[in-house]
Amino acid sequence: MADDPSRTGDSADEAADARGTDPDSAVGFDSATSETRSERDDSDGEGAESGQAGGDARSVVVPTAVYKRVTVFSTLIAVVAVVGGFLVLDVATDRATAELSEIDPLVALAGVGLIAFGAVTYAFSTRFRAEGMGNAKDDTDEPSNNG
Repeated sequence: MADDPSRTGDSADEAADARGTDPDSAVGFDSATSETRSERDDSDGEGAESGQAGGDARSVVVPTAVYKRVTVFSTLIAVVAVVGGFLVLDVATDRATAELSEIDPLVALAGVGLIAFGAVTYAFSTRFRAEGMGNAKDDTDEPSNNG
């Protein structure tokens, strides 16, 4: 970059070259992380075009009506799947009294699979937030009452 004729050669340009950024451009390149400044700013989840409020890049902001439906139905599905999974697992093990050779492994795996499906469904549903909802982890204006 030293033989670029458009450079003036002052110390600010040399420092920018060392950092891998161009001081004249709005989008710089960070050579340490191999990402542009705009990519790093957008990955915060606070970019205007990301459609997300708050700092969690994995959360999805939806209208309040959608949030209510997602919360109700995903919680219902998760509870039914987990309880059903334990019931199926209970049937497979004959109320946990069956000998190891008497356990039906396919039914037991189906029970464990239902439990895992319920957990994944609930975890997925926690990604949704309604418009205007904040993230408790991002609130710093509340005093700490732990001693």
